[in-house]
Amino acid sequence: MAGDTTAEAGTKSGNEDGTFTLLLFATASTYAGDIETLSLPAPMTLREVFATLEKKFPGFEKKVLTSAAVTLNLEYVDFDLEGAGEGLELEIKKGDEVGIIPPVSSG
Repeated sequence: MAGDTTAEAGTKSGNEDGTFTLLLFATASTYAGDIETLSLPAPMTLREVFATLEKKFPGFEKKVLTSAAVTLNLEYVDFDLEGAGEGLELEIKKGDEVGIIPPVSSG
């Protein structure tokens, strides 16, 4: 896929190197400088993933995460950025795949 970029731990799959894959779609990718794929160290909670994204791309939480859906291994995750519920404490393990999916419009 054109524009794919892997950052952090290199290009090995999460199954081989103790990382998980973070996929950024649409405006999430655009806000991150057109990065579509990141490898992050596992384990990590969803809260820590969000903090990492905010640190790397200041404003990411407000501009992207407040309206985005999140998936873990193709299953939607219920989370609340205000901290209510257990979604933010969900542990992402080695080899997992997390997707950040902003809303899309069609016409």
